[in-house]
Amino acid sequence: MTRQILFVTGTRADFGKLEPLALAARDAGFAVGFFVTGMHMMDRYGRTKIEVHRMPGVAVAEFLNQREGDPQDMILAKTVVGFSDYIAEHRPDLVVVHGDRVEALACALVCATNYIRCAHVEGGEVSGTIDEVYRHCNTKLAHVHFVSSDAARARVMALGEAPESIHAIGSPELDKHGAPSGVTLAEVRARYAIPFDDYGIATLHPVTSEAAQMGAQAAAFFGALEASGKNVVVILPNNDPGSEAIFRVIDALPADRFRRIPSMRFAHFSELMKNAACILGNSSAGVREAPFLGIPSLDVGTRQTNRAASPSVHHCAADDGAAIAAFLACEWGRRYPSHAAFGEGRAADRFVTAVQDPAFWAAPLQKTFRDVG
Repeated sequence: MTRQILFVTGTRADFGKLEPLALAARDAGFAVGFFVTGMHMMDRYGRTKIEVHRMPGVAVAEFLNQREGDPQDMILAKTVVGFSDYIAEHRPDLVVVHGDRVEALACALVCATNYIRCAHVEGGEVSGTIDEVYRHCNTKLAHVHFVSSDAARARVMALGEAPESIHAIGSPELDKHGAPSGVTLAEVRARYAIPFDDYGIATLHPVTSEAAQMGAQAAAFFGALEASGKNVVVILPNNDPGSEAIFRVIDALPADRFRRIPSMRFAHFSELMKNAACILGNSSAGVREAPFLGIPSLDVGTRQTNRAASPSVHHCAADDGAAIAAFLACEWGRRYPSHAAFGEGRAADRFVTAVQDPAFWAAPLQKTFRDVG
């Protein structure tokens, strides 16, 4: 019997992490599908569901779980209902969720209440925001864990998860960043109308617990970038509470030095990153992919608090204009040795090795708390 593995994706970011695992599982003979929801379905964010449909040999189901402005609790509730209906009809053997998004939380909850085996990718990480709470909730709801580091493994164990259910595979997106992108920088610039060849990449996502302050943080952060005279490719923020205030600031930036892009195809974004002078903002790309690629990054604000440490990663408050200016003056265009704290680009191989093991499928669905030590 062919095992069916269903991956849940709600954003361009988590799809970039899940795609290498899905492709490897497909090539190993599993029946692979995607449940596509969240930002993927929305025009404002590039309607990135198209990227999922481009994958050959996988089934794709779509579910519109939100309208512009829906609060997170409403999105959670809608996703629970939609995924519950899907599960009742299809009953996959394994559901794979990622990270700390509300869609992942909803689907992990549905799996737990229906006794469907659920795997959580990149649990055990810290950030200091409500996202971290969602991430740890997903850990407790899931049956098996594919973590990115030994530190994350230790935190998952501290949450009472069985050691044999935890697999340290590294960060899956590094599998793709570590390989040739397949496109040239010239092709990337042409496709996305990027007019400059010396540029930084900036992304500022809202911090849900600081939604009321995001406008001021965005004004200070992008104001410092504007004052620097540097060219910046701005990847637009996600749709968490506080995003509207960030959009208003970005919309007012001068178009000759700030290229606004809702979303990019993964290969194109990878090539853009590899040639960037630096990464700026509060995306996980700045604390995970950038160190792996040896690119200096400035992590601003609290969204990635305690997430990672690397010589190439610098930190400051979003409104610390002096620190932002100093970083741009000293780090722009610098290169560092590759940092392998989150793996060396072999996550997909390790994922497939785990799911091909009969013991993986024999593990009980009734979980028990394991005390550390």
